[in-house]
Amino acid sequence: MNVSHAETATAASAGVCGVAGSFAVAGRTPEFVVAPVAALVVDFTPGVVTTAAIRGLGDWGHRLALGVALALTAGILAGVAFGAVRVGGRSEVPYTSVAAGGVASWLLTIAATGAPKASLAVAGPVAAVLAVGERGWAVGRDGRRSRVSTSRRKVLAALGAVAGFAGFSAYRGADITGVEPGPVADVTSEAVQREADDMLARATERSLGVSGLSGLVTPTDEFYEVDVNNVNPNPSDGKWDLSVTGEVETSLTLDFEELTATTVENRFVTLRCVGEALNGRKMDTAVWTGVPVRDLLDEATPRGSGACCVLVRAVDGYYQEFPLGALEESFLAVGMNGRRLPRGHGYPVRLLVPGHWGEINVKWVSEIEVLDEEHQGYWEKRGWHGTGPVNTVAKLHAVNRPDDASDDTPGDSADESAESPTAERIEVAGHAYAGTRGIRKVEVSTDGGETWADADLSKPLAGEDVWRQWRYAWDAEPGDHEVVVRATDGEGNLQPEEFAQPFPSGATGWVSRTVEV
Repeated sequence: MNVSHAETATAASAGVCGVAGSFAVAGRTPEFVVAPVAALVVDFTPGVVTTAAIRGLGDWGHRLALGVALALTAGILAGVAFGAVRVGGRSEVPYTSVAAGGVASWLLTIAATGAPKASLAVAGPVAAVLAVGERGWAVGRDGRRSRVSTSRRKVLAALGAVAGFAGFSAYRGADITGVEPGPVADVTSEAVQREADDMLARATERSLGVSGLSGLVTPTDEFYEVDVNNVNPNPSDGKWDLSVTGEVETSLTLDFEELTATTVENRFVTLRCVGEALNGRKMDTAVWTGVPVRDLLDEATPRGSGACCVLVRAVDGYYQEFPLGALEESFLAVGMNGRRLPRGHGYPVRLLVPGHWGEINVKWVSEIEVLDEEHQGYWEKRGWHGTGPVNTVAKLHAVNRPDDASDDTPGDSADESAESPTAERIEVAGHAYAGTRGIRKVEVSTDGGETWADADLSKPLAGEDVWRQWRYAWDAEPGDHEVVVRATDGEGNLQPEEFAQPFPSGATGWVSRTVEV
């Protein structure tokens, strides 16, 4: 079988344009043609490879998986287009390849995404590229001989189509993210909304106001996101329901309205990612609005001593397991920072488990199953520690000089700077977190751990699973200063000094940073 460069280029261009057209219409939603392929890439990647990618590549590992899914999807569509080109080449009926490629890619995308209308955004570009390729870009067809061969015209036409579809896709699809949540009052009450707004204001008031340090509540669009998905699910709260099953006296199924008709409250809760670096930035706090899980457990009634643990499942197939006792203090969130829960954070409902690593806080919750024996969770099967409690940590994220340091920062006596005119006022600051144990104090050493001084702490926010800000200032002589920070939790336990990588049980150690004066 002879295969021309024009046929190959046309088929490849059709595959790329099919992906681009889908993104332009669906964005990063489950109707995007790449979404099911990306899910398969994640599911079939061995746990040891996933762990190695997280440890070695961090967030780039996720991007690499998406890149593989994009390439595979474009390749599959290119294969469909190539088959259509070959069929068209054997037919005397004009544009047979266009019809064959368009219909085949449409049916294939429907089978993958279950979205007939959105699938037209794949079929249309594929058919368009095939049409351009078959026509051969009519240069010089007015009776004069063209200097550009038909084969080259087809290649140039295909590449031009790629550029056009890709440009439109990047412009149009990036803004399509699925649900656009409104005020949390839309699904709760004005009283709940006012309380959430008051808590946000209180957090602002209690923030230390350090330059370069985020506040006590993280803005929603800055709150870290870690998922097993490259394309998040987009369930509708009108079609969503939650099942409570397993070792219970009464199985429950609640829709969204029934869930939010129960007791609704607001909580400050901090989340920290188990896979983050010791001084990483995947630790944030929000005001969450939701329903205590205990109310649902009381209604379902776990079966005595036979119930030991819980498996929580999500719409996308993700699942995690933890002790039943942890679930009794948990929270089903429907709002975040006074707004409806964003899709990237689990819309319409996510779980929050106090004091446990972020991975346990399942998004897009669909089922709570009470078990009579332990079951490995998604990340436990891949070698991670799994359930909490989180490790105590004091992070150092801000280093300020006289021009931007706070005026009322604590530290050594200012007389020292008067006696030593070469000294420079330095302020360091960060956040400290120890899960439900709370933070009692943060200590700072400016000489590599030889001596220690207490840092100033922000006033605690209401709740047991919340971080605190800290800051410390001193008059530093010229030279390099090894600044080390450590925290003591609310039970009097000092943060472990020994350094450990995030895998498998979360990073530990004292954070240090060299400050040059």
